[in-house]
Amino acid sequence: MRIMFVCHGNICRSPMAEFIMKKLVQEAHSESEFLIASSATSTEEIGNPVYPPARKELAKHSISCDGKYAVQLKKTDYDKYDLFLVMDENNLFNICRIFPSDPEHKVHKLLEYAGQAGNVADPWYTGDFEKAYQDIYDGCAGLLNKIQKGNLS
Repeated sequence: MRIMFVCHGNICRSPMAEFIMKKLVQEAHSESEFLIASSATSTEEIGNPVYPPARKELAKHSISCDGKYAVQLKKTDYDKYDLFLVMDENNLFNICRIFPSDPEHKVHKLLEYAGQAGNVADPWYTGDFEKAYQDIYDGCAGLLNKIQKGNLS
């Protein structure tokens, strides 16, 4: 399963999701079955490292994101990944500019997999990295559970 997490700048939520999911997959001894990455819909943070408060929140949960720098989602990524998980409605709108169509229904909001219809609030604005972590964790855990059960739709 090839998964791309997507947010606006790729310095807070999507890298948090990338590394949370990598840890969950590692704990499930399933690393060889996954390719997990993250990217941005914008160009403003390209090349920047993960935002320090996001790194700090991950570190509280013994998760390292060392070596991660923001990259932009490209149109050619559509064929390289099975799922694109966005954090909010704005990301969903912006990804449609990069992927004008989604014929294989690969684009979803992350919180769908936590049984929620809402958005992962952007901690860049809210300052609540703990809440973002918990929402992202819930989405990633729900996603992994569905994948393991062969119940991904």
